[in-house]
This record gives sequence, C-alpha cells and structure tokens, in this order.
Amino acid sequence: MRNLKITLQYDGTNYVGWQRQAAGVSIQGLLEEALTRIEGSPITVHGAGRTDAGVHALAQIATIRLEAGIDPPALTRALNAVLPPDVRVLVIEEVEPQFHARFSAVGKVYEYRIVTAPIVSSFLHRYVWHLARPLDLGTMREGSTLLVGAHDFAAFQGGGAAVASTERTVRAIEWQEGGEYDRPLVMRIEAQGFLRHMVRNIAGTLAEVGAGRWPPSRVADILASRDRTQAGPTAPPQGLFLVHVNY
Repeated sequence: MRNLKITLQYDGTNYVGWQRQAAGVSIQGLLEEALTRIEGSPITVHGAGRTDAGVHALAQIATIRLEAGIDPPALTRALNAVLPPDVRVLVIEEVEPQFHARFSAVGKVYEYRIVTAPIVSSFLHRYVWHLARPLDLGTMREGSTLLVGAHDFAAFQGGGAAVASTERTVRAIEWQEGGEYDRPLVMRIEAQGFLRHMVRNIAGTLAEVGAGRWPPSRVADILASRDRTQAGPTAPPQGLFLVHVNY
C-alpha cells in the first residue's frame, strides 16, 4: 500500500467546495470517483484544507493510499484524462507512510484578489471581488499589521464551525498594488492555520478600512471583541485562492 501525495489546482466556480457533500459536485468527490475506478475498490482522498464553494486552488495537496501498481506519472495522466478541465493534477509523488496532507501541514498561504475599477475584465470576473470603488492601500496595510501574530480570531470566524480553539498565528499579510480592471489588488496572507471564512472576513474588514468607513485602529478593537458582528462583511468566495501548503 503506497502513500501518494497529489498536488492539484482547480477553478472552484462550478463546485460545492473541496469536501464531498450529499448534494453537488465536490473536488474530493471527483478525485475519489476517478481513483476508485483505477484501484477497483473505494478510495478516500484527504485534503490539506476544505476550500468552500466557489473558492479556487493553485496548489491544493491531497494524500491517498493506493495498492494499484500504476506509477505516479501514468496516474497523473490517467486522472487528467477523466477529470474536467477546470481540475488539473499537477504532480503525484510517493511519500513516507506517515505523511498526511492535513495533519502534516504547518501552515498555508492564501491570496484574496480585488478589482476596484468601475468595470472588471470579462476574463477576471470569476476570480476577483469587484468593488468598483477606490480603496486606500495605505490604511489597509496599517490595519493588516494589527492582525499579524498570535491572536484569538473568533471575530473573524464564520458561523457553523466547531473548533477547539479560535486562536491562530498569522505570520504575514502583504498587499500587492492593483485595482485596475485587469490587474487585481492582492492580499497575500500566511498563517499556521485558518478558521472557517477567516481570510474572507479579514478581506471584508480591511475593505471597510480602505473605503474610509473605519480607521485602521478599529481592527484591534474587532480582534479584542471576539464578536463576529463587529467585523466587516464576508468577502465573496471567487476572490479567494489557496496558493501553497507548507510542510
């Protein structure tokens, strides 16, 4: 029984998210169906993170246990031959038995992309939050610094999540200038782990700061409140990308 690490990317527009669900098409479900046909028996795919409906991944990681003797390059080709074109397996590697896509991870990197021009490119609208209003990048960067470090991020957690602790460590938040109709403004955030909707709630809060509705200092007050109703709106899913998983 081999332990295989799969690196894949996907456009999440047409899917209910990573996790297999009772209704709708999921990335996990697509992979499991394809791999089960190859193995001849049910296969469970473990992902590094459960991206939500509409969220994209540039490099999601998954692990599987496989008995079939097909080598990784041939398995990559076989999967890409049956998966839809908006889901691509980039590489498959055999790894040590104890490696696990989720439990071996020590951090993740996400990007959130925003276009603030009056119009958005027809080639980008599925991959950005279109605000159609200017944002002050300086104040957003100032507010971002208050989120770096170890904090209780309960105020930025989406509803319906059950976790042992809402404390997380954000290692960095960086902003790349943009905003034009075909060049997004990009927030890149790295943390040891994330709560449900945490990145999207941070993006929505910092957009309120950038729009001038809140001073940057309010970010610290929101953190201290531990109250989700104090933070900004949940930014829409299509602007969010899982970029990298650290091991």
